[in-house]
Amino acid sequence: MRRVVITGVGCVTPCGTGVEQFWSSIRAGHSGIDRVSSFDPVGCASTVAGEVRDFDARDYVGRREFETFARYVHFGVAAARMAWDDAGLSSQGLDPDRVGVCLGSTVAAVGRIVHEGVVFAEKGIGRVHPMFPLQYPGSVASEIGIVFGLRGPAYSISTACTASADAIGLAFGQIAVGSLDAAIVGGSEAPIFPALFAAFDRMQVLSRFGGAPAQASRPFSRDRSGFVLSEGAGILILEAEDVARARGARVYAELAGFGATCDAHHHLAPAADGKAAARAVTMALEQAGVDSVEVDYVNAHGTGTQKNDEVETLIMKDIFGERAVHVPVSSSKSMLGHLIGASAAVELIICVLAMRDGVIPPTINLAERDPRCDLDYVTEGARHAPLKTVLSTSFGFGSRNAALVVRRYEGGAHGGMFS
Repeated sequence: MRRVVITGVGCVTPCGTGVEQFWSSIRAGHSGIDRVSSFDPVGCASTVAGEVRDFDARDYVGRREFETFARYVHFGVAAARMAWDDAGLSSQGLDPDRVGVCLGSTVAAVGRIVHEGVVFAEKGIGRVHPMFPLQYPGSVASEIGIVFGLRGPAYSISTACTASADAIGLAFGQIAVGSLDAAIVGGSEAPIFPALFAAFDRMQVLSRFGGAPAQASRPFSRDRSGFVLSEGAGILILEAEDVARARGARVYAELAGFGATCDAHHHLAPAADGKAAARAVTMALEQAGVDSVEVDYVNAHGTGTQKNDEVETLIMKDIFGERAVHVPVSSSKSMLGHLIGASAAVELIICVLAMRDGVIPPTINLAERDPRCDLDYVTEGARHAPLKTVLSTSFGFGSRNAALVVRRYEGGAHGGMFS
């Protein structure tokens, strides 16, 4: 089986557009969360979100595409262009028949669909956009394939909060077994619109913190009260090692393992014992050919909801045993909020940048930890440490669990992949 490496990354997030701006903000512990500005959240108990600001989609898509496609497509195309350029593929091509696209998105174009429904109800058929049928969940993957002229498969994965992890895992497997040479992978979401925001608010899963908006996302904190809804995209370029090496590509890290399971428990609540979720992590570690003692850092799902953070702590103890309290853990959602199906991809980008620079980003807003959440959460600011193996976890609606393992790329042979 072929090894798979990450050669390019790109992102559009509440903490910045473009990898270096984004990474600088994350390293410094700067929050991208503020009061909702795209509509008035009057009547909602939660009034904050992680919105992408200072982003003009017309810098990345043509006029027709700008008018045709929903915001999540604009995010995805923009981040894909950044990742493609970052991988050095602007002037060095791959065989387009052997390059796929695999994107995760759960909300997708629902905001645009709701808008068009209102237009039809209020103004009639003559005002409905003729390209309305293109607001289907697969449009972002297809558009990225069209933009880059890629003729491999264009998959769209909709598995709630694990969507982009699952998309990355699917493409990882296809490259490893030789079905593809490379893939554009990740996720994109634009879930901040009144109807969905109000529904999440009524579900009582959004943060109701009454202080400054930047402090609203409080993973693992005693006073956490829910997650912060956010938007954006994270895109990575995956390549077979031999293909990347042949074109002299710069490699960020090796994507070494993926695991996914289902609790088969509840659409909204995680299984209290965390056993199925722990099995997803174990699967990823085993596929990577590494033992849990080799994991140097965990980028946790860490949403800031009561049950998720408690159960995730149990999962880490199940995986790491007595060592659990010594493994550095951080939740990027403390700064980013929850990008739903795009979260795992953005967090994987954080993992590879952390590995590149030997810097573990902090969890902010953790002033008083929940005694039931007693791991080594990095709270003192960014922590410098050499990183060779990093774990990223994702758990979500529908009882879904996923884990990704990346390790420092040093060339040579490693066993364990798809063995």
